[in-house]
Amino acid sequence: MEFLQSIVLGVLQGLTEFLPISSSAHLAIFPKFLGWEDPGAAYTAVVQIGTEIAVVLYFWRDIWTIGSGWVRGLFSAEARQEPEWRMGWFVIVGSLPIVAIGLLLEDMIDDNFRNLWVIGTTLIVLGVVLGIAERVGRNARPIEDLAWGHAVLLGLAQAAAVVPGVSRSGATISMGLFLGYERAAATRYAFLLAIPAVVGAGVYKLKDIPGGDNAYGWGPTLVGTVVSFAVGMAVIHWLLKWVSTRSYAPFVVYRIALGSLVLILLGCGVIGAEVAIDG
Repeated sequence: MEFLQSIVLGVLQGLTEFLPISSSAHLAIFPKFLGWEDPGAAYTAVVQIGTEIAVVLYFWRDIWTIGSGWVRGLFSAEARQEPEWRMGWFVIVGSLPIVAIGLLLEDMIDDNFRNLWVIGTTLIVLGVVLGIAERVGRNARPIEDLAWGHAVLLGLAQAAAVVPGVSRSGATISMGLFLGYERAAATRYAFLLAIPAVVGAGVYKLKDIPGGDNAYGWGPTLVGTVVSFAVGMAVIHWLLKWVSTRSYAPFVVYRIALGSLVLILLGCGVIGAEVAIDG
């Protein structure tokens, strides 16, 4: 039964990681709906590694270009004039806020934030934010226009995703739209910016898989991670095509509807608010 549940959650993770609807919220909400035990913060962090491996493989050319250009810039003044050098630093600097906040608030993230009242509310609030960003954003700047100030703001936006329900991609994309970046450019950068943070969090949480804050053992967790990778590859390809011609409006509606449903069920006493399990 644990393997079946982990497969289902792996599919859910793969479907929701890249859409601006919060994968961590879904991994907290749907076990409640299905009467399953909460998979735990450690399971959630580790299974996300699967989807980030999908990002690495899908964008390997971009990552190689940026990484090799950044390394060359360490030794060559000429290479430091290239856009790859700046982009490498933008990803590094943009990753620092979520790392710092994640370490400082680790206990709150694992316990206090994993509460359906919090998750339902953040789904709605960030849904409204994304909707406003979609409406007021100029959808004009290419990613090549990225500057230091914007890189910091995008990093701070991503850091808000330590609260389940916010969504790393949703927060980063919203900020990108507010700053006037093209929808596809903001989405692509959000994927690249998430790699250090998600992989780092997943590796850090590996220690908690045997026992600890994880409802499953190594076997089911690894299966869920593999499933999330496979589904994630397909979702990345689909989403990048979608945003090139269409808006984020359906995701705004979905976030608000799901958040409202969660709050209504909580208010009626149909489900309980606590989702964290004891380590």
